[in-house]
Amino acid sequence: MTDQAELEQNGKAAALALRLRAARESIGLTQAQAAIELGVSRPLLIAIEKGNRAPTPEELVKLAEIYGKPVSELQRSSPPPIAIGARFRAALASATGADELSDAIGRLEDQADNYLDLLRRARSEAPGRYLPARGIGHLDPWQAGEDLATEERNRLGVGDGPIRPLREVLEIEVGLRVFLLPLPRNVAGVFVNVDDLGGCIGVNISHPAERRRWTMAHEYAHYLANRDRAEITPVTQRRQPPESERFADAFAANFLMPRSGLSRRFHELKRSKDGKVTPALLVQLAHAYEVSVQALTLRLEDLRLVPSGTWDRLRDNDFQPRAAARLLGLELSEQAAAALPLHYRLLAVQLYADGEITEPQLARYLGTDIVGARLAYQEITETGDVSDDGSPQIVDLAEAAG
Repeated sequence: MTDQAELEQNGKAAALALRLRAARESIGLTQAQAAIELGVSRPLLIAIEKGNRAPTPEELVKLAEIYGKPVSELQRSSPPPIAIGARFRAALASATGADELSDAIGRLEDQADNYLDLLRRARSEAPGRYLPARGIGHLDPWQAGEDLATEERNRLGVGDGPIRPLREVLEIEVGLRVFLLPLPRNVAGVFVNVDDLGGCIGVNISHPAERRRWTMAHEYAHYLANRDRAEITPVTQRRQPPESERFADAFAANFLMPRSGLSRRFHELKRSKDGKVTPALLVQLAHAYEVSVQALTLRLEDLRLVPSGTWDRLRDNDFQPRAAARLLGLELSEQAAAALPLHYRLLAVQLYADGEITEPQLARYLGTDIVGARLAYQEITETGDVSDDGSPQIVDLAEAAG
């Protein structure tokens, strides 16, 4: 065996050992428990996890069954991402719906690992620029949130208006990985920072689009200031939320609805309504910023553009924002959002087009079946142009690449 081949073999053995340990830790099994399940002694399992003793094919299959992982995933030549499940263990101990939440975090861990594997196969890097964490401990949480939101908007060059493709901006410009997950209804989102991948955000896929935008911005704040800590964000904060949550909410409000732009648009609309602030005005403004009427009204209250308690009075009078939006023809599109980041999906489709992965592998990366993978491929390779006959134009990625 050549020196290079020996190095590659040693690297694969080390990666397998690390992946076996990470898989065990992600489901909360001790070495003693896993050894019993495998039918070996604890010292032997320790030797396997240290890379001192390679598992037999039968042991590897059995370990894959115990840990709920495909054998092919355990055999990847890259080390696993940090054990995401273990990072959330303390927060899960006190969370309601912990089993459902634990399953979602396990899915996030798998998807982060898949993303890293796609990057390795493509010999590429995840988009975005690394940002050092910001220190805010000495500042008032609300002021810190506003200052940092303004700073980020200036850095990104997005002005003071609504950010339409928010998810794409966060994924491509900032470098966050946004996954939509089946979280418990009372959980808005989760955040964890992953080595070699960056900040990973899990957003509740069952929540309305406006709420998902708020959650993305909220978790973005955690990435900027508290990335060393895994976070679980409930839908309703406690009466006395910790400063980190107050900061994150302040950042979200200011990032999505900046003071200067919102004030200007509010006054423009108010003038068009003969100086009156009507429910229709609030619905129009909320639609422009793609936020809920509640979030928009509370933001206007904070800026003292409407009287304090405006939202409470609307709610007490049984105001129905969605019904009002329908009457005004201002409903946000509720088309199904993609569960996986755009760059992730583009990588998988390009690797398939290049013949680097098979169609079943494409389906596994995309979390769907063969039919779903074909539909995803078609969706991603379609352009906004049309052919001579008026049908959608398709770009053949394999032909374009070669």
